[in-house]
Amino acid sequence: MNVNEYLSKGKNEVKEIIKEAREINKKYNYFNYIDEDATGGKGKLSNLPVSVKDCICVKDMESRAGSLILKGYKPVFDATVISRLRKEGVAIIGKTSQDEFGFGSFSTNTDNIPKNPIDVERSTGGSSGGSGGFTAITKYTHVSIAESTGGSIACPAGFCGVAGFTPTYGVVSRYGLIDYANSLDKIGVMAKKVNEIKPVFDIIRGYDEKDSTSLKLDLNKDEKIKKIGVIKETLNVDEKIKDAVLSKLKDYEEVSLPLVEKYGVTAYYIIALSEASTNLAKYSGLRYGESLDLKGNYNEYFSDVRSKFFSTESKRRIILGTFARMAGYRDAYYLKAMKVRNLIIQEYKKAFKKYDVLISPTMPIIAPKFSEISKLTPLENYMMDIMTVGPNLAGLPHLSVNAGFIGKMPVGLMVIGNHLDDNKVLKFGEKIE
Repeated sequence: MNVNEYLSKGKNEVKEIIKEAREINKKYNYFNYIDEDATGGKGKLSNLPVSVKDCICVKDMESRAGSLILKGYKPVFDATVISRLRKEGVAIIGKTSQDEFGFGSFSTNTDNIPKNPIDVERSTGGSSGGSGGFTAITKYTHVSIAESTGGSIACPAGFCGVAGFTPTYGVVSRYGLIDYANSLDKIGVMAKKVNEIKPVFDIIRGYDEKDSTSLKLDLNKDEKIKKIGVIKETLNVDEKIKDAVLSKLKDYEEVSLPLVEKYGVTAYYIIALSEASTNLAKYSGLRYGESLDLKGNYNEYFSDVRSKFFSTESKRRIILGTFARMAGYRDAYYLKAMKVRNLIIQEYKKAFKKYDVLISPTMPIIAPKFSEISKLTPLENYMMDIMTVGPNLAGLPHLSVNAGFIGKMPVGLMVIGNHLDDNKVLKFGEKIE
């Protein structure tokens, strides 16, 4: 049963899906927190079971962004997306597991590593791994609210074989989101099928005065697809992945985006880590985050708290980001990356003058085994985002849909649209799914 059928029949499966989530969680680790007493209400999405990525604040529900430094933190308010959903009667069933603060492509940088629903020896993808895994495995109607910085919705959607939509930056309020990188973070939606996304997206989108980056502009109404461009540089992948993606398209042209390929990952990580190191500075054990017994001077205490409660990957990203924005290096790295970002946006804009949507594989590989991930260097980990960082850097709407399988494992196809062409992206995704 899809979302529209569920709502039209008024069926309430909240208690059943909570019971299922509890049992599944014992094996797959999809939730950091399950609300046993979740209930829905009346509205456009009456009693629809919704899970929420752990970095999005839900009142009185532990929201720790996958990090031990925020263990036990229960917000005293709802994020804007949550308050809008509650008004329409949804049931918030729990918080899904993720990479710590969104730092990763495989959801392995956390104390609660989710496992792929098709093969438990493989990753769900990251950082919205719990959202993707549970969406794929549940037998009940369900939608997950997730978040993307550089591909954190598209990646797990591709690895788990579900639909994952990341809207235009600013279309959905970020108020109540525990930040990774302010200029890149976007809240989106994951569901089994594309047509289940829009009813939820239409509720959570729209201007919010609490978010300074929230757009007052409405979405473009034109949903016609006249010309399709396939990004040439993204086809340098396994032939089986390439064939699965292209088999879904009837008529297309190849288009080259050399700047995205050459500089996308580099620019993304300089910008993202610079912003992350700033955002994470507040977790010092004094006002925010876990604390220790007060001893030594401030620097010693600050270092002790962060050394104990941050993961290795968080420490790595803080150090890299702090270096990139230090006096003497800021011009050479951060500001230069911002200029490259602008050039990348212009490259996309030029392509959209000719094409309505751009297509690529979602990821360069199928979901890898944990044994394979453990052998990757940090740089090899970062390069896994090569397909997804472009649209995230540019703030473009994009959607991952299942294009087929290699053996048992899904292959993701990514649809990218121009700014505010969110509905066009969803419409096209429905056609090719």
